Amino acid sequence: MKGVLIGNKLEASAISLGCMRMGNLDEKEVDSIVDTAIENGINFFDHADIYGGGNGEKLFGEYLKRHSGQRENLIIQTKCAIHDRQFDFSKEHILKSVDGSLSRLGVEYIDVLLLHRPDTLVEPEEVAEAFEKLEASGKVKFFGVSNQNMMQMELLKTVVKQPLIINQLQFSVTEAGLVTSGMNVNMKNAESVMHDGSFLEYSRIKNITIQAWSPFQYGFFEGNFVDNDKFPELNKKLAEIGEKYDISKTGVAAAWILRHPANMQLIAGTMNPEHLKDICKASDVTISRSEWYEIYRAAGHVLP
Repeated sequence: MKGVLIGNKLEASAISLGCMRMGNLDEKEVDSIVDTAIENGINFFDHADIYGGGNGEKLFGEYLKRHSGQRENLIIQTKCAIHDRQFDFSKEHILKSVDGSLSRLGVEYIDVLLLHRPDTLVEPEEVAEAFEKLEASGKVKFFGVSNQNMMQMELLKTVVKQPLIINQLQFSVTEAGLVTSGMNVNMKNAESVMHDGSFLEYSRIKNITIQAWSPFQYGFFEGNFVDNDKFPELNKKLAEIGEKYDISKTGVAAAWILRHPANMQLIAGTMNPEHLKDICKASDVTISRSEWYEIYRAAGHVLP
């Protein structure tokens, strides 16, 4: 498994298991997917307090109880701030959320805590106080955000002392806004529209790791583009390159993300062990520059 140095501070697997769908599994299925992840080199597990109403964290915590001694080998990340159809970066909510996650996971500390989407009513001083308390108590080691632009992060950093080492953003070959606007500078086409404030370049300058969520989805959870009749040219190209490297089409789509020199971490949300093996196999494949652009164009993106 290829590794990634998150935020220039935390060594982790280039692929993380995203546990958003874990809350619907039974004990045997949880054991199967987590064991498969570990056996294939994954040491990073992504949670959120809202996934399955907290049941995802609970089931993962029960896995840790059944596999005593495994905790120290794993990096556990969770997210907080979404509740009651609102975003809440208040000190009170952050602290309460972390305590809830610790209880459900059955652990003494969380490796990484992310603020889950931006709260426009944020008081950065409250976030700073919460992070300071969480770090001092040993409850959280590292911090980051999700779905934020660079100025939202800069606002937090005016008072937050801890490095913000991660930003979790949607990115796939079909939802490639992180790269399309940068390749269409000074153009008047749809792909020149910048939706993230040039975050890709900012992340490389500031040593912030982008975690790519929904790496095989098109739209906002509209479906998987692999083996989808809506994307014939893309699937043809994925199959062609997959045959060359002896990996699946899904694996090629994963390799496309991991090929970018920003050293992103891919969040694989599958709960299918065989599917996860395919994705992990791709971490050891480095596609060529030409192949990267061939896949990009096959997804319907036009170079100026």
